Amino acid sequence: AYGMSALPLNLIKGTRSTAYERLENTEDIEEVEQHIKTIKSKNKDGRPLPARDKRALKQFEERLRTLRKRERHLEFIENSWWTKFCGALRPLKIIWGIFFILVAWLFVISLFLSNLDKALHSAGIDSGFIIFGANLSNPLNMLLPLLQTVFPLDYILITIIIMYFIFTSMAGIRNIGIWFFWIRLYKIRRGRTRPQALLFLCMILLLIVLHTSYMIYSLAPQYVMYGSQNYLIESNITYDDQKGNSTLSVPKRCDADAPEDQCTVTRTYLFLHKFWFFSAAYYFGNWAFLGVFLIGLIISCCKGKKSVIEGVEEDSDISDDEPSVYSV
Repeated sequence: AYGMSALPLNLIKGTRSTAYERLENTEDIEEVEQHIKTIKSKNKDGRPLPARDKRALKQFEERLRTLRKRERHLEFIENSWWTKFCGALRPLKIIWGIFFILVAWLFVISLFLSNLDKALHSAGIDSGFIIFGANLSNPLNMLLPLLQTVFPLDYILITIIIMYFIFTSMAGIRNIGIWFFWIRLYKIRRGRTRPQALLFLCMILLLIVLHTSYMIYSLAPQYVMYGSQNYLIESNITYDDQKGNSTLSVPKRCDADAPEDQCTVTRTYLFLHKFWFFSAAYYFGNWAFLGVFLIGLIISCCKGKKSVIEGVEEDSDISDDEPSVYSV
């Protein structure tokens, strides 16, 4: 949910200018060096520095080492071919960012309408908020049954949805890292991620793919329950010129009112209907999903542009060696 808002806005906003960051970093280095000179000038007569000045000197020296390390990173990135290549692709990133945020809003609106339908028309938590048909239509619920009539368009769209969730989830995990409650375990850095973090990342992505099976039910309940199945209903037609009646069979989309011998419910729906507590948990999880998306959207809008080396200088997993060209 966070990646669905953070990824598009990061693509649209881009990163700060490397030259401007180097200028700021140089000014910080000069300021710290001036503080160090001021403190060292106090013991020209050979007297030892007070404990307070020693602590301040140690902090300034540590700060100076960090700034010089940052300067090396910025210089390397500014001269790398990868930075120039990314700069050339800036218009394409903006287009992709706009496309991703529109797709995110499509999913959010569809999920909200589906959850609202369950809240208004389901039998409550005892039934797992299961509904027998869609009372409030949403874009994906209308599109998927329509695409199912032309093989394999519905499979292509489902594949795109799954890949979109995986891609945005990886972007979200890369931004916030891997946490155990309030304890940060690992950071995800291109070319510098620890093997343990990669194992956690793979496990999280497997759980996301597993959850997508229910997410599609929430986004398109009609498609998951009945697909594009139709059943025939008899309709009486009266002809005025002949003053007679005739019976005509008219196809109708399968729903909760359809006869059981003409419409087959999918196994996924039967599983959720039988184990109602899973469906109830997913129902409340979807509301949490929507809440996290909105919170992430507000945070991403309020945050400024990212640094080209954000997270590098304070990352304990990274040595003081030459930075990776892909760190941007």
